[in-house]
Amino acid sequence: MRPDGVNAADTAWLLVASAFVLLMTPALALFYGGMVRRQNVLSTFMYVLAPLPIVSIEWAFGVYGLVFGPSVGGLIGSPLGASFTALAAATKGSVPALAFAAYQMMFAIITPALVAGAFVERMKFSSYVAFVALWTPLVYAPIAHWVWGEGGWLASLGALDFAGGTVVHASAGVSALVGAFVLGPRAGYPRQRHVPHNLAMTLTGAGLLWFGWFGFNAGSALASGPLAALALMTTHLGASAGALAWVLVEWAHRSKPTALGLASGLVAGLVAVTPAAGFVSPASAVAIGGAGAAACYGALTLKDRFGYDDSLDAFGVHGVGGIVGAVLTGVFADRALNAAGADGLLRGHAGLVARQALGVVACSAYAALATFVLLWALKAKLGLRVAASDESEGLDVAQHGEQGYTF
Repeated sequence: MRPDGVNAADTAWLLVASAFVLLMTPALALFYGGMVRRQNVLSTFMYVLAPLPIVSIEWAFGVYGLVFGPSVGGLIGSPLGASFTALAAATKGSVPALAFAAYQMMFAIITPALVAGAFVERMKFSSYVAFVALWTPLVYAPIAHWVWGEGGWLASLGALDFAGGTVVHASAGVSALVGAFVLGPRAGYPRQRHVPHNLAMTLTGAGLLWFGWFGFNAGSALASGPLAALALMTTHLGASAGALAWVLVEWAHRSKPTALGLASGLVAGLVAVTPAAGFVSPASAVAIGGAGAAACYGALTLKDRFGYDDSLDAFGVHGVGGIVGAVLTGVFADRALNAAGADGLLRGHAGLVARQALGVVACSAYAALATFVLLWALKAKLGLRVAASDESEGLDVAQHGEQGYTF
């Protein structure tokens, strides 16, 4: 331990975990990019990678303070109280404050990238850039402060979210659903099948997401120790249970297990276990991952019935998985595993389920309303959809003047 209170092992782990989480953004680009048509692979990569520079600059110049700065009524932080200049000489627990800020930056980057999965192949890139720049401070920052900020109103009530079930996945998933309705379906949907052009790319992305998720969840312990080890194990088992549950359900429902189903299931399991990772036992993580994946599979089967085109199932996997995982955290949480947590329903405390449900409803409702208003404002000012001819040609050429493949 250094004299200034910084622990070298904890700092090293958090720096490595930050790099893991950063890797998840290009991994998501591979995961999403393989599921679109060939003429839209580069535009999909651009949707996912654009938040990297945009959110990073915003984070350094104010948004970090909106999340982790001094609370204003439990609703939002103050950017004036958390400048990066001041952080350079500060600590956060046993790590440098800048290490914590860098780690949390990676969460803020990937969240709007997840939203893009609902409206790939049809949204103007210029409008998407504006959406990311506005959505991060207006939607992500308040929700993250409510749940994770010191003095945030949901944190003060005792709602639990270890690594982003509500902050990242529910907020992104619900926002994606709103985006799918506001933009409308892709041309020809659902009569025309929009077949993934490269499932090998998607599976590679899924594998890299699994790898990066260890930083996402285990890094949220903010220290190298037993809690990080617990979160790493629950993360892996949740993903494994999710992959197995999805494949078995799909096999029974459609007679054939698919590679895309395996990839979708492991991601659904990861999403579901994320809010619970540091609060539940490994056995509970298996139940949460399996239940989350089954719920996500069910949500995808209802998509056509409700008539919305969530192109890459951002809501069906991230929204539903995050919501299910957040609520099940209230069922399985065990304070004996983490003193900063709470006992859930199975430990005789039904109140935690109520607090978890309140957190889900509040965060989802705010994300839906704010995203709806933001998208309609952008629609009025900039327009949201590309021209029909551009959609037919493909956004790689029409929006970026490039091609992903040259034969």
